Amino acid sequence: MAESICRVLRDGALEGEHAPALTIKDSLHSAFGFDVFNYVFCQLTSNVLAGKSQARGLVLVAFNRSPSFYIDLLKSRGINASDKWIGILDCYSDPIGWKDRLLGCGSTSKLSPEARTTICKDVRDLKKLFYSILELGRGLVGQGKVRFSVAIDLVSGMLRHASLQSVAGLISNLRSHVSTFVLLVADQVSSIFGLIHSDLHEIRATSVLEYMSSMVASLEPITRSANGQRGDLENHFWLEQNSLKGKFHVRLKRRNGRVKVMCEEFHVEQAGIKFTSVSSGNGIINQSLLPKVQFNLQLSEKERVDRAKVVLPFEHQGNGKDLQIYDGRQSLTEGQNETIPVSMEKLQTEADSGKGEIHYFRDSDDELLDSDEDPDDDLDI
Repeated sequence: MAESICRVLRDGALEGEHAPALTIKDSLHSAFGFDVFNYVFCQLTSNVLAGKSQARGLVLVAFNRSPSFYIDLLKSRGINASDKWIGILDCYSDPIGWKDRLLGCGSTSKLSPEARTTICKDVRDLKKLFYSILELGRGLVGQGKVRFSVAIDLVSGMLRHASLQSVAGLISNLRSHVSTFVLLVADQVSSIFGLIHSDLHEIRATSVLEYMSSMVASLEPITRSANGQRGDLENHFWLEQNSLKGKFHVRLKRRNGRVKVMCEEFHVEQAGIKFTSVSSGNGIINQSLLPKVQFNLQLSEKERVDRAKVVLPFEHQGNGKDLQIYDGRQSLTEGQNETIPVSMEKLQTEADSGKGEIHYFRDSDDELLDSDEDPDDDLDI
């Protein structure tokens, strides 16, 4: 399932559609969001370098950790951070420009020799932040139809300095084609993903970000089954064994409007996070969300039996005789000596036998002979 969301980010956006967006949610009860973010980040960078991704570059907006951390992370995975494919917008070192004013360094930007790095000195100005992201991305892939991906390591850091409306507008502008901030076209963004600490914000903030995302990944702790009273030693042992484990829930909105919910278990190790499938006895796998309606969408056993007893008008009934069913195209006044195929007695007999039939009678003789046919039957469609 984690591979599924990485695959969606790798494939990117179709022409004329919004770029896919992933929101990773964690909380104090299961604070492993950065491990999931690093996993997705490394998977996407591997696909970019291998040429398997729609994006040919990656812009990282670093709010919570320094650019050197991500450069070392890529090195530990055997990936060389080059300024040809990755650009880092440093919102960590001097987010509101205090260091710049204290040291009197002016507005110079520090460039890393390994990755293209630009220091943002005012994260409260989201218009400038949006322009910096596009400038970094286009510096990697150039102008035209070549796309790049955007990773925001902590959306909570953005919400700390800017309003929810501004942050939502920034993400919407990156996903869509025309920016409401500045007169720029942002149709070069292939995909976007970010992390949010859900318990630090109101439900309204997380709901807005979830609504704007095509994928939402939530981390939850493993719940204990109530098996009576447990001792303190046993509780401590259970917590120690499951402190680095949890459940990974993903809600995926498909292009046709359907929503798919999947669940996996994760385990954080020294080498990184590992995902394993959930057995059918322990969780729900690939659950489809059905709408809650006032009527039953399934047939009962009696309804299935009754439906099976219905004999269609042109279905052979197996009695060995030719069926003559009145189709409404002969006038009742024509051929008075002809017997009407279906009589009330026959209908009553067949009704008593437990079988059903469907008969069609024309309303009047004035009805046109071809009125029951398809009026467009003669068209070459």
